[in-house]
Amino acid sequence: MDITPATTATPPPQPGGAYPAPAEQAKAATRPGDRIFLALSRGSGILLLVIMAAIAVFLTIRATNALSHNEGDFFTTFEWRANATPPVFGIAVLAFGTVVSSLIAMVIAVPVAIGIALFISHYAPRRLASPLSYVIDLLAAVPSIVYGLWGALFLVPHLGGLYSWLNDYFGWTGVLEYHDGAARSLFTIGILLAIMILPIVTSVSREVFLQAPKMHEEAALALGATRWEVVRMSVLPFGRSGIISASMLGLGRALGETMAVATVLSPSFEIGTSLLDPGGGTFAQNIASSFKESGEIGKDALIASGLVLFVLTLLVNGAARLIIARRKEYV
Repeated sequence: MDITPATTATPPPQPGGAYPAPAEQAKAATRPGDRIFLALSRGSGILLLVIMAAIAVFLTIRATNALSHNEGDFFTTFEWRANATPPVFGIAVLAFGTVVSSLIAMVIAVPVAIGIALFISHYAPRRLASPLSYVIDLLAAVPSIVYGLWGALFLVPHLGGLYSWLNDYFGWTGVLEYHDGAARSLFTIGILLAIMILPIVTSVSREVFLQAPKMHEEAALALGATRWEVVRMSVLPFGRSGIISASMLGLGRALGETMAVATVLSPSFEIGTSLLDPGGGTFAQNIASSFKESGEIGKDALIASGLVLFVLTLLVNGAARLIIARRKEYV
């Protein structure tokens, strides 16, 4: 009986005695399903780039029309009279309000989200971690208008005590000086946005922490490390890029949040010295509040502000990618 082991069939030589190159062999061995999947994947990526380019072109064309009629400086004017004759508008207040409220939200939300994610992934017992994770994920699905109504009807009336405390101890800075009035300020918006982005940052960070190599953690414990030392030396370094990605997702929502901000904020085109003073505005809030009553030039002006927000979002995501690229050893 022949017991010669089976060998892999070799493609016949080409004319002249030469065998096909490895790349040609791989191409010949590719199945039709693989080719279809490759085409669909490549087409999806190209389609995404086309859509992004189409959005950028549309915003640029409409923004150019508005800027050609603007009698003010688009970047430094502290007023928005896009429907006037002649139109005068600028984004100074909107840019300040958008960036400041988002930064306040990030300062509050990211440390809390990382703490919750670490608690769920490495400290909480399983019977507590599972329902807590479910609740966190559920909060991410709450509509923005619900957060806005909660903020207007509950958060704003109950922030007077906090504002008075901040004024008593930090009012000397001028930034946290509080004059009596409704707490419809950028600081309130920052707190509300922090609550809204907390589930997103927590969920992504939790999943990243759960992927930390168990061998590294067990090795650290075997060497006598405490639970915190294991987290500090093994989990956090591994999850650093994930934390950055989660933070950028949260920042993206904070920058573009509309209904919640429009419901709570008392808009005005003034930049106060104190973050606790009512007033200010954001790009998304101004677009939502002004679009219905705007004329042709007014709508183009709002689209121009949307273009700035679009570019700002791209810059934020680009910066995040650069930060992550410098830490490839943890990706």
